[in-house]
Amino acid sequence: MLAGLALGFGLGFVVGAQVGPITLLCIRSVLRGSFTVGVAIGAGAAVVDTLYGALGIAGASRLLEVSALRIGLGVTGAVVLGLLGLRTIWSAFRIRLGAETEDEVASPLRAFLTSLAATASNPLTIASWAAIFSAASTADVVTSTPAAAAMLAGIGAGTLTWFTILSGGLAIARRRVGTRFLRVVDFAAGAALVAFAAVLGYGALAEESAQ
Repeated sequence: MLAGLALGFGLGFVVGAQVGPITLLCIRSVLRGSFTVGVAIGAGAAVVDTLYGALGIAGASRLLEVSALRIGLGVTGAVVLGLLGLRTIWSAFRIRLGAETEDEVASPLRAFLTSLAATASNPLTIASWAAIFSAASTADVVTSTPAAAAMLAGIGAGTLTWFTILSGGLAIARRRVGTRFLRVVDFAAGAALVAFAAVLGYGALAEESAQ
C-alpha cells in the first residue's frame, strides 16, 4: 500500500506540474485573486484526476472507444476551454490591477467548480489516467483493492500538493506584479487556452468528418 501511495503521489505531482489549461487558469487566477483561489482550482483538478483514475481501474477507458462519446467530449472540452480563454483575454484589456469586481475574481467555490468543469471535459484526462493505471497493473503495482485505493489517494494528494506550492509562489510574486505584467499574463494565458480549445475541437470535428 505504501508503494502505491508513493507512486500515486509522484504521478499526481508530476502530471499536475505539466503546463496545461488548468495550470494556466491557476496562474492567472492567483495573480488576479488569492492563494485560496489557486488551491481551490488544484482541489478541483485533484478530484477529477482521482475519479478518472478510479474509472481507469474500472476499465471505463473503453467508453472512449465509442466514437460518438469521444467526439462529444472533445467538442464539449473545446467549448469550455475556449470560453475560459476568451474571458481571460477580455479581462486583459478591461481590468486593471486591484480594480477587479467580485464577479471577475472567482471565489474559492467558483474556482473549484470551474476547475472541475475544465478538467473533466477534457477526454485526454481520462485517457491519460487509464493508460497510467494500465501500466501500473502490468507492473504489479496495483495488485489489490487497498493498493489501488492507496494509489488513488496518492494521486489526489500529489495533484493538490503541486497546485498548493504553485499558488503559494504566485501569491508571493503577486505583491511585485504591476498592471502591465498582469495584462500580459492574462493575454498569454487566454491565448493558450484558446489554442488548446482549437486543437481539441479540430481533432474532434476532424474525426467526425472522417466517419
